[in-house]
Amino acid sequence: MKIAFSPCPNDTFIFHAWVHGLVPGAPKLEVTYADIDVTNELATRPDGPDVLKISCAALPWVLDRYALVPCGGALGKGCGPLILTREPVIPADLSGKRVAIPSERSTAYLLFRLWTSGHVSGGVGEITVMPFHEIMPAVKEGRVDAGLVIHEARFTYPQYGLHMLVDLGEWWEADTGLPIPLGAIIARRTLDRETIAGWIRASLDHAWTHPEASMEYILKHAQEMDPEVAKAHIRLYVNEYSANLGDGGRDAIGTLLTRAAKEGLVPPFDPASLE
Repeated sequence: MKIAFSPCPNDTFIFHAWVHGLVPGAPKLEVTYADIDVTNELATRPDGPDVLKISCAALPWVLDRYALVPCGGALGKGCGPLILTREPVIPADLSGKRVAIPSERSTAYLLFRLWTSGHVSGGVGEITVMPFHEIMPAVKEGRVDAGLVIHEARFTYPQYGLHMLVDLGEWWEADTGLPIPLGAIIARRTLDRETIAGWIRASLDHAWTHPEASMEYILKHAQEMDPEVAKAHIRLYVNEYSANLGDGGRDAIGTLLTRAAKEGLVPPFDPASLE
């Protein structure tokens, strides 16, 4: 079975057992490790992988061929994307400025656009897509005016001497009371997604039961990340919604995409397509 997910600790933690043949009855995986911008694009291809981790923001483009799997994704509270700058600024200072983002079809960028529509008069200027690990250096070096960052950048941005303008997760939670819908697992509609969900949950259960067993694998793919940062990343992004989206998780995804569709930021969206 072909699968694509990011090399980030939350994904490698969840899928370690399945990748290493530790989930009884699960098929062998052929894994593509790629940043979210790449997996979002892979999901649009007719020959895309059987299972993928993509941004929740990319779902409206792929739900005709892929179905949402009710586990394995990345949702939660206190784990949202940040807008970082080289010097302290206020929201109005972003007007007309150049901003680096990790993907045009990322939840981070969708939250960014929803937030800027009410806080940055006239909007920002040029948007530049970069791999997420290149964004903070670009802000520090002045190649961009601001950066939209995700993942472990929440923990490491002070090391670059950068300043947080806004935590978009805090803004979303205050505005909606819902968790932040970052990433989702999808599977081809020709496959039995409940069986796939069972394999993912078994892999996650193994990870939670044997948390140190996956650490070598996690650090191998985490671009030389400090082990303590990797563990903090996992604690933040692997949670109850990873095991089961539930009504709260689906409501979060549906609310985000319904709002975005009303703003014309994504194609028309029917929340029933998440079932």
